[in-house]
Amino acid sequence: MNQIDTTYLERCIATLDKACSLLQKANPEEIDYDMYRSACVKEYEIILEQCGKLLRKVLKPYFHSSKAVDELHFKQIFKECVLRNLITLELCERFLEYRDNRNNTAHDYGVHFAEETLLLLPHFINDATAIVQTIKQQNNDA
Repeated sequence: MNQIDTTYLERCIATLDKACSLLQKANPEEIDYDMYRSACVKEYEIILEQCGKLLRKVLKPYFHSSKAVDELHFKQIFKECVLRNLITLELCERFLEYRDNRNNTAHDYGVHFAEETLLLLPHFINDATAIVQTIKQQNNDA
């Protein structure tokens, strides 16, 4: 298996962590708060997609063809990772919840969506970091 590069994902996680930190310090009445909140939501979406994309690459050696893996939907990717003991069931369930949050509020770009997403971020950052570690472990095992 080729080494899977996690550099971009790690950079996005660091960006999200920094944006969350700055958001907590910002005054909700100021434009900075809106700017950091928007950055948090956007990074959340990017990281969610990157985790799925990179885990798809991790799964390729476990399937009979690349096409079979490419046809997996986002949630199936995480379920397949659980079946192969790449991630825990609990981590999978949280990512499915993150995806549901993203899907259920994809057309609600208002404050409600953003504030709901912000509540998820502390655990999400830890969980995304766990995905990076899973990928790095697979790189080492290859």
